[in-house]
Amino acid sequence: MRAPLATIVGIGELTPRRSTDGESSLGLMAEAAALAVADAGLGPGDVDGLLVGQQYGEIPMHVPASVAEYLGLHPTMANVVDLGGASAAGMVWRAAAAIRAGMCEVVLCVGGAARPATGFPRSSYRAPIREYDVPFGASGANTTYAMIAQAHIDTYGTTPEELAEIAVRARANAQLNPAAIFHGTPITVDDVLASPMISTPIHLLEAVMEAAGASALVVVSPERAASLGRAGAHLLGAGEKVTHRALSGAPAITTGPLKDAMAQALVQAGVGLADLGNYQLYDCYTIVVGVTIEDLGLVAPGKFGPWLADHDFSPSGDFPMNTHGGQLGFSQCGLAGPMSHVVEAVRQLRGEAGERQVPDPRLSLVTGNGATLSEAAALVLGGTS
Repeated sequence: MRAPLATIVGIGELTPRRSTDGESSLGLMAEAAALAVADAGLGPGDVDGLLVGQQYGEIPMHVPASVAEYLGLHPTMANVVDLGGASAAGMVWRAAAAIRAGMCEVVLCVGGAARPATGFPRSSYRAPIREYDVPFGASGANTTYAMIAQAHIDTYGTTPEELAEIAVRARANAQLNPAAIFHGTPITVDDVLASPMISTPIHLLEAVMEAAGASALVVVSPERAASLGRAGAHLLGAGEKVTHRALSGAPAITTGPLKDAMAQALVQAGVGLADLGNYQLYDCYTIVVGVTIEDLGLVAPGKFGPWLADHDFSPSGDFPMNTHGGQLGFSQCGLAGPMSHVVEAVRQLRGEAGERQVPDPRLSLVTGNGATLSEAAALVLGGTS
C-alpha cells in the first residue's frame, strides 16, 4: 500500500429538504463549509484552497471568487470542478495535487444547491448536444439513462425486477440513517414497478429525487492531519476519465469511463478488490449501479442482476454499499449528492456511522459520475488510525 496523498479531516453536511424558502445556494454552502472547517479543528483563516462545483443560475461566472468573497476567504488556489456527478470525487484528488504542488495547505471543497418550490432558473447555451441531440428529444437525464437501461435489457436480458432491487436496497440502508430524506419509507420491488414510468424502462422510484442541502470537505496534507490529531481518511488512490458529453458520442452504451477510473484508483493505491471494505458508489439511477458493479470487475458484463441475489448491500452484509442510503435513499442535493458518498466513506473509516457502521470498513471505494456515464472519478480512501 502506498503512502497517503492527502487526508480528509473535516466534514460538514446539512440535512436535505425537499425545497427551500428564501435561501440561496451560497448560504447553504456557507453553512456546510463552516461545519467542515470546525470539524477539522480549524478556522476560516486556515483555509487557503477552494474548490467548488458549478452553480446553476445563481453564479454563472467567476464562481470561485464569488464563493470566496461570501465566505471571507483569500485562497491561494481556487477553481471550479465541473464534472457533474463526478465533481466531488474529482475535488478530492485535485485538492491533494494542489497541496503536493505547494499551492496551498488546507483546501475547502464544497457543493450545494438551494431549491425554491418553483424550481431553478434556467440558462440557455449552444453546444453540440443542443444542436444534434436536443432537437430529437434525446436530452435530459431521464431520457438518456433510460436509453442505457434499455440497451442493457436488450443486450443482456436484464429484468425490471433486477433493476428495481437496487432501489429497494438503497431505501433499506436509508432506514438506518435518520438524516436520509427517505428515512421511514422503505419500499419493495413491487412498489418500484408500480411507480409511474418516467422514461421507459425507468420507473419513478429508480431515479433520484432532487432536494436542497449542502456538503463540504476539508483536505490537508497527512503531516498537517497528524499535527491536528484528528481522525480522518487518507486519499490512497484516485482515477478519472472523461469520454464524451452527449450519449450520441459515447464509445459504448452499457459500459463507461468509470471502468478505467476505478482501475486507475486501485492501481495507484496499490490495492485490489479484496482489500475494500465498503463501497460508496454513485447512484443517480439504478442502472448506473448495475453498470458500475460490472465495470468494477465484480461480475461479467450483463450479469449484475443474478449477482445481486448472492450479495448483501447492508452495513453488516458482504458488500456494504451506499450505507447512508446513497442518492436514491439519502437524496441528491445538487453536487452535494455525490459529495455525500465521500462524507459517508469518511464516517465509516472514522467509525462514526452509528447504527449503519460497517464492522470492518477497511478501505472505501468512492465513485462519481457526470453527464451520462461521461465524466468519471474514483477514490480509494483509508482510515488514519
